[in-house]
Amino acid sequence: MTPQTEITVNLERLIALANGALYWPAREMLIVADLHFEKGSHFAMKGVLLPPYDTRVTLTRLAATIREIKPASVVSLGDAFHDGGSEARIGAADAALLEQIVSSVRWTWILGNHDPAPPSRFGGAVEGALLCGRLLFRHEAAAWFERGEISGHFHPVARVRAETRLIRRRCFATDGERLVMPAFGAYAGGLNILDAAFDGVFRNDLTAWMIGRSGIYPFAADRLLGDSRSSRRKTG
Repeated sequence: MTPQTEITVNLERLIALANGALYWPAREMLIVADLHFEKGSHFAMKGVLLPPYDTRVTLTRLAATIREIKPASVVSLGDAFHDGGSEARIGAADAALLEQIVSSVRWTWILGNHDPAPPSRFGGAVEGALLCGRLLFRHEAAAWFERGEISGHFHPVARVRAETRLIRRRCFATDGERLVMPAFGAYAGGLNILDAAFDGVFRNDLTAWMIGRSGIYPFAADRLLGDSRSSRRKTG
């Protein structure tokens, strides 16, 4: 079973999974962010050769999570496709698996900056943002304060010192009123939550729920460390 822990956002009980997904038991809803399908093939077109299996790895992990959690619905928080040509480049087997996944649940695509137009061939509902009870789902955190907002986009990671080691991991970042999810995609990369890009997102004390090899661990803001100047930008 995938390690998991409970997080509360705007009084709603959510379950954070160690693969980067989020589950809302009250609505039987699974939430994932920043899948970035076909990022590997995008970079290959630019001459940066990466193993071309990122879409398959991401889809396999997603399918396994759906089998384990058995949600009634799935919400993808934008940037599911890395660019406008991803649908054309996706392999036949991966496309078939994605079609199977989408058709197995009530699926909603939230549009992102990498995929501002809805996919044409995989079904599912399409929204710019989705309000559901006390939670609001969108791709990027709004510039204004939005209680109950769940977003992605920034691919948050946290860096801490544990005894003699420095550890940098993906994380769920929250102050109890808003939450920014880690990227689910295999090649998504990450941005340190102390980066200036997060300024103004949280107005209360921040907790980074860091994803480890065997669980999810909370670190208060005073335990967090920034990255060097050369590593401040996210790679997704």
